[in-house]
Amino acid sequence: MSDLAIQLHWQRAEPVLAAGHYSNAHRVSFNAHHDLEVDAAPDWGGDPAHTNPEQALASALSSCHMMTFLALAAKAGWPVAGYSDHAVAYLGKNPRGQMSVTRIDLHPVVRFDAGFAVSDDAMAEMQDRAHRYCFIANTLADTVEINIC
Repeated sequence: MSDLAIQLHWQRAEPVLAAGHYSNAHRVSFNAHHDLEVDAAPDWGGDPAHTNPEQALASALSSCHMMTFLALAAKAGWPVAGYSDHAVAYLGKNPRGQMSVTRIDLHPVVRFDAGFAVSDDAMAEMQDRAHRYCFIANTLADTVEINIC
């Protein structure tokens, strides 16, 4: 099986660890080659210049959905020329009253080679199939909405 691990490192910069008086900023390394500065979401005191875990979750879902869509499109003979997405994670309280990513909305835009088109219904079905087969989507609850653009 592939190595699906990351390395995370946090180091306290303040003299003591006191509630509300320390930084959550940390570094995540992927495959020992790509470092990402991560912090809490800005609403929770994080640096808006850094990625936050909620964005990373939306990114993971968006990437997985795209790769699944591309695999299905290739099998169907759809000549996809480009794919973009604007994924949004929403924070709120889950049914148990806990803070949670309560929903992630995907807004995929698919471009095809010149002269090729699919109906809105065919696109909706392919996006739905991509959602059903995406590993990350299958890990999450039913909190993903796909808004085809």
